[in-house]
Formats: sequence, C-alpha cells, structure tokens
Amino acid sequence: MVQKFTEPAKAILRSQIAEHIAETENKQDTRSRNYEPLPKDRFFDREISWLKFNKRVLELAEDTTLPMLERANFAAIFASNLDEFFMVRVAGLKRRIDSGIAVPSAAGMSPRQQFRAISEEAHRLQDEHAHYTIEHILPDLAKERIVLLNWSQLTLPEQERLSKFYRAQVFPVLTPLAVDPAHPFPYISGGSLNLAVLVENPVSGKTHFARVKIPDNMPRLVPVDDLTHEDESHARYGFITMENLVLSHLDSLFPGMIIKEARAFRLTRNEDIDVEEDDAENLLNAMERELLRRRFGPPIRLELSDATSPFLSQLLATQLGVTPDEVYRLPAPLDLKVLFELGKIDRPDLKYPPFIPTTNRQIAAVESSQAQDIFAAIREHDILLHHPYDSFSTSVQAFLAQAAADPKVLAIKQTLYRTSGNSPIIDALVDAATAGKQVLALVEIKARFDEENNIAWARKLERAGVHVVYGIVGLKTHCKLSLVVRQEDGGLRRYCHVGTGNYNPKTARLYTDLGLLTCDPVVGQDLTRLFNQLSGYAPKSSFHRLLVAPRTVRSGIIERIQREEDAARAGKEAWIKIKVNSIVDEATIDALYRASQAGVKIDIVERGICALKPGVPGMSENIRVHSILGRFLEHSRIYAFANSQGPQIGEGPQSGPEVWIGSADLMHRNLDRRVEALIRITQPEQIEALIKYVDLQMDDSTSSWHMQPDGTYVRHSVDENGKPLIDCQEVLIRQHTRRPIRAINN
Repeated sequence: MVQKFTEPAKAILRSQIAEHIAETENKQDTRSRNYEPLPKDRFFDREISWLKFNKRVLELAEDTTLPMLERANFAAIFASNLDEFFMVRVAGLKRRIDSGIAVPSAAGMSPRQQFRAISEEAHRLQDEHAHYTIEHILPDLAKERIVLLNWSQLTLPEQERLSKFYRAQVFPVLTPLAVDPAHPFPYISGGSLNLAVLVENPVSGKTHFARVKIPDNMPRLVPVDDLTHEDESHARYGFITMENLVLSHLDSLFPGMIIKEARAFRLTRNEDIDVEEDDAENLLNAMERELLRRRFGPPIRLELSDATSPFLSQLLATQLGVTPDEVYRLPAPLDLKVLFELGKIDRPDLKYPPFIPTTNRQIAAVESSQAQDIFAAIREHDILLHHPYDSFSTSVQAFLAQAAADPKVLAIKQTLYRTSGNSPIIDALVDAATAGKQVLALVEIKARFDEENNIAWARKLERAGVHVVYGIVGLKTHCKLSLVVRQEDGGLRRYCHVGTGNYNPKTARLYTDLGLLTCDPVVGQDLTRLFNQLSGYAPKSSFHRLLVAPRTVRSGIIERIQREEDAARAGKEAWIKIKVNSIVDEATIDALYRASQAGVKIDIVERGICALKPGVPGMSENIRVHSILGRFLEHSRIYAFANSQGPQIGEGPQSGPEVWIGSADLMHRNLDRRVEALIRITQPEQIEALIKYVDLQMDDSTSSWHMQPDGTYVRHSVDENGKPLIDCQEVLIRQHTRRPIRAINN
C-alpha cells in the first residue's frame, strides 16, 4: 500500500515538521547556569576531521604487520570513502558556494575557506594513497605471487590468449565516441573509468579526440594465468586491468588512424539527492525521478593519469568544466577500488584468520534438540547482542523468521534503512504477510546510495501485501526497530528489538553493532507509540525507556551530561563514557566542555569525525578521545553516565550508572533531521559489560589512535618495548570463540 499525501495530510505533516524545528532550536537546558563564555575557536572543522579519519584508514593500508590482502582491502576502502566524500560533502559545499550561501561553519570557516582547505588536504592524501599503492602495496603483493601486469610484460602466448578474449568478450561492448562538428563532446557519467584518445587521420593530418568508456559491468581485473591445472600453492595470480587491455587494442577501435595519445581519466559528480517531499504527491515516484537526475550532477573532481599531456589535460578540464583545483593527476591505475577484486583470491594465508560467530549464550541456553525458541529466551531475560561476535543469523534473523512462521504472532512492525541483496529479513516479512499477519514495513527510501535497492524492496513488499510507509516527511527514519505482537495465554505480548545497526546480514558480519531483544511491556508500549507516530499521526507521543530524535535525544543526553556536572561540583563521583561514529553537535560538545571544567572525567571512542578539541587546558583537560579502526567497522553507539536518573516505570529505585545504546550519533543530521532511537539498558550485568567494553577501547594498553588538542591523531600500536598493544576486536573474538557453545555460520 503506497503512502500518498493529500492536501490535508500535507498540512498536518508541515505542522509536524515546524514543531520539530521549533523544538530542536531550543537545544540548551532551560535551567539557569551562569557560565563564562567558551573560546570561539573551540570546534574543529568537520570536513577536515573526516579527511583525518580517512588518513587513519590509509595508515592501516600502510601497516606492514597486517595480512597483505587486508592491506590492499584498506587501500580500496580509502578510495571508496573518498569517492563518497566528494560526491556528497564536497558537492554540497560547492553547491553552497555557487548559490551564494556563505554561512561560516562552527569552526569559523567560510565555504570557500573550507573548499580550499579540503582541496589541499585531499590532493595530499590522494597522492600519498596512489603512490603508496603503486610503490609498496603492488610490489608487496607481487612478492606473494599476486601481480598486476602491463601488456608488455606478458609472454606471447599470454598476449594471444588475452587478444582472443578481447575480441570475443570486450570489443563488442566498447563504443568509441568521436568529437567533431557532427559529434559534440560526450556525456561522461560520474564514477566511470574512461580513455581519452587523440587520433590522427593519416590522410588529412588532422588530430581528433575520442572517448572510450571502460565497461563497468565487467571485472576490472582480467586474469592472465589459467589456474585450472596449476598447483595453487605455488601458482602466480597474474592480472591485467581492463583499461590496459583496451589500450593495447585501440587499433581495433580506430582502424586506419594513428594513435597519438591515450590516457585514463575519471570524473566524480555531485550524487547527493534532494527531494521536495512536501510537494511530492508520491514520494516513491519523486525519488525515482531524482535518481535519474543524479547521473547528471555537476562535476566536482577530475582524476587523470599523471602521464597525460598538458594539451589533453586542458582539453578534458575545459570540456568537463572543472577548475585546476579539481584536477587530480595520479599514477595509473586510477580508481583503486579495483583492489577490492583481489579479495576473491583464495589465499587465506594473506587474510585475517577466519572467524565464525557463535549463538548468543542466552539464546543457545534454551535451544531444544529440534529448534531454538527465541521467544522463550526473551521471556527469561533481556538479551544484549553484540555483532559480529554474536551471530546475527541465529538471533535477529531467527527472531523475525520465527515470528513469520509462528501462528500465534498477529503482527510484525519493522524499520528498514539498509539491507542486503536476497535479504532473509525481507523474505520473513513477505512470508508473514502471505500467512495473513499484519505486517508494517517502514522503508527509508532516502538512505543514501541505497535508494534504488530500497525502492525495489518497497515494491516487493507491497506486492506481498505488506503495508509499506516511508515515515515522517522531512525526516529520515534511521532508527533500528522491530516489534512482534504475539497472542499468548495471558494475553498479547510484545517482543522488541532495538539496535545500533541495520537489518543487514552482510554488514552484520563486518560491523560491530549492539542490539537488545526484550519483551519488557514498557519497551513494547514505547515501540507501539513510535511506530504509530511513524505510520500515522501521533506527534505528542511520550516514551519511557527510549530517547527519540528529533525530540528528545539531544536534550536527554545534555540533561545527563549536566547531571554529571552537578555531581562533580557537589564532590560526587562523576564520569561520562561515549562511543559513537562521529561527534559534531555543538550544543552537546559545549555541554561536555562545561562538564570537563567541573571535573567530570569524559572518555570518548569515535571512529570518524570529531569536532571536539580534547585536552585543552581550562576547557577540556578532562576529556580523552580515542579512535578505533580495524578488522570490523566500529558502528555501535553507547552513552554511559555515572549517575542514574532514578527509577524506571515498572521498576524499583535504581542507583549507579545509566547506559543507553541506539542508532544516533552526535551529529546535526541524527539529532535534527532523522528519527533515531536510544534504549536504556536496565540489567546490571549488561550495564557492566557495556561499560567494560568502552573501558577496554579507551585503555592505554589497547591499540588505537589518540586525538591531540591540535586535532592530529597519534597511533598507539606498540608499547615502549615494541610489543604490540591489545587489539580489542581480537580480544572479543577470542572471548566468543572460547564459549562452550556451538559455532554458527552467520
């Protein structure tokens, strides 16, 4: 059932958005607090901070203690990250400059100053990345018999075999596009790899330009070696890039012409999406139209082979409309995401040791010889899940599959932000709807770069009879929620899952995320109200074990920060422990500065962006910031405070620490423009486990990057004797591997 917006509905939704904006503008606590002004230069620029994060990714690629193929993978991740940064962040900055919106950032930089600083740092980083890959990673791979070859390095039999492959499989796909009075300069799609070719007509002596697009629906790496009959333990894994193969056969595309120059180039375009939702009668159709426009966004970066002549470089820059600052001259091969393809090589000796997740001990404890009963496990105890160490397939995935198959289940309500191809989560919802259950799926079709996938999921769910909605207009629904309503002997019981990560079985093996399975009636009531707010009209809903953005996450966290500040000023124990992907929100950072000034010890684990300045005397000397990057992408969010607010509904008085987990980072987009949910953890042993987890990541014996007051990050990976520090992810792998529970292929 497609959600459409009638005029009365639009009016109501506009009023909801206005209410959200009005509430989020009042970001500070209303209590009277007489503070001295904080320094004006107390924030780092978020874009420069992001580039420093990607620098840490590059440092992993440069870490010779890591397995060789993992280093290549980190080099590919760096390239992928930088692509998205240009397509979204740099594109948005350029759009603000072009439109004349010159509002300074919180760090006091104008858009033009930001653009210059980004350009300078991005050029330096991308140059370092490309040269390190060419000069170190590829030679180190060659030592392991994984070789990227040029055409001239191939033997005659290899050239003959690849020429046959080219004629049969590649040549029919290629389309050379000439530029002359009858053929205008061709459109260059964003992210595509191309060859710029200068050819000379031997009859007229005139030089012409042509463009050849490298097929993006074929592998970039073409195998040179036939390993079918080889002893793979001693085999060479030789490859030639597709563009190198095409370059070596250009005469087949331009017969009778003289090839004067041919170089690779790649264009990055603005690929962010902007949909005027309140003017869209059908959000799904509006998003589809915008996706078509994405391919034609303005150019923001031109990558060229550094061997390109000045004439050809200028021709491309002029025709594509890029400035000199937007041109990146790099050694071939361009687009080093190609290194992802090396991960398919069967060389386990060059990868991380295999890790098989285990079934969560509380779920495994109630498994019968026939099948596990997730509902029975949840009735016994709230279950705290920690992925990928706890198997996603035998917990969250099994929870939804069991709900779909259980005749006692009457309804399932589910948010979907990103999920995998052939998703078992989608299959479970389809099965439930087919079985006659009431199924609601809130599909966020504005999830960046997953829009097309989510539109396809939405349509598949609609065809199965699932009620599909797209949330509140003007807000992305980013919260991770699942609600199952089951008929039991004592009446209806609601089973809930609230998580920090997407319902995506693939990323659940690669990201560290937390989730809580519970049948607490208070949480059930909270989720029922929140789903009603998302699918209907309930803007005044209140919650008890949840903090929900954009209404109460920022204010709730600031209130708890100020409670620690008050405790410290009263001479009581006070501390704050936060684990997030990014911390940018100025109001929250200011509250942390005030708490630090009062003597509160504050530990922050952040993976990506940090606009806060730690360790500054008189402002933040009690704040430490560490960054963890490694085998798994750190994605969970934890907010822990030394002093509890007090009793919860339906519970006795509480004292001691208060801990929350959920989907929200400390960023404007999370706190103002998204629906996010944090859930309070109430079981003492789970509270203790989460606090110990943050402490492990902050411990000086743990390998991490320590943020300095000037914004630089210093890597701490060995002790003073050169002994490697603890890898906290390996610690958790060992802890879960030692469990006396059968392992599960997640």
